[in-house]
Amino acid sequence: MALAWLAMTAAAVTAGHAAERPIRIVVLGDSLSAGFGLAAQDALPAKLERALKAKGHNVAVENAGVSGDTAAGGLGRLDWSVPDGTDAVILELGANDALRGIDPQQTRAALDGIIRRLKQRHIAVLLAGMLAPRNLGPDYAAAFDPIYPDLAAAHDLVLYPFILDGVAGERALNLPDGVHPTAAGVDIIVARMLPKAEELIARVKAGH
Repeated sequence: MALAWLAMTAAAVTAGHAAERPIRIVVLGDSLSAGFGLAAQDALPAKLERALKAKGHNVAVENAGVSGDTAAGGLGRLDWSVPDGTDAVILELGANDALRGIDPQQTRAALDGIIRRLKQRHIAVLLAGMLAPRNLGPDYAAAFDPIYPDLAAAHDLVLYPFILDGVAGERALNLPDGVHPTAAGVDIIVARMLPKAEELIARVKAGH
């Protein structure tokens, strides 16, 4: 009886610790998630973590944003940027590809490679989309813009179609460079992305 009680107690303690462990989310991105020009607490990962905790989610959101990074750069650093024990990734890359006019097929292939490797590791993915700058012409936009919905559909990912939705082109929500969000701009991104982040968490809990 004593041994059985000890076993049950140990199992309960183990289950309690498992329940206490936060869901680890890594934001793998560029300057838009790194928080270019902002204090660390105003960057997207930090504000998203606070918003999710305010909704009752036990999460830890890690900032793996590197300013200037491309999709290929993210693929190259994937293994050390997304450590073991990661439950989910918010993949936010491609803006610099578009700004540099990189062949959209290269961007698509790099993002696809990242997604495939994350799925092999059983890590859930939220894909944050980007749109090509319109000054690159309609042909480039026609090749670039569908990358994100196409990959989300092909890999059954949670999709946030445009990371800068509600912020792009709004002078008051961007730094003087007109490209990077202010802290208020990040607030808009977090508020609009929050339902998708909660969907991502639900997938983690469901084991998808």
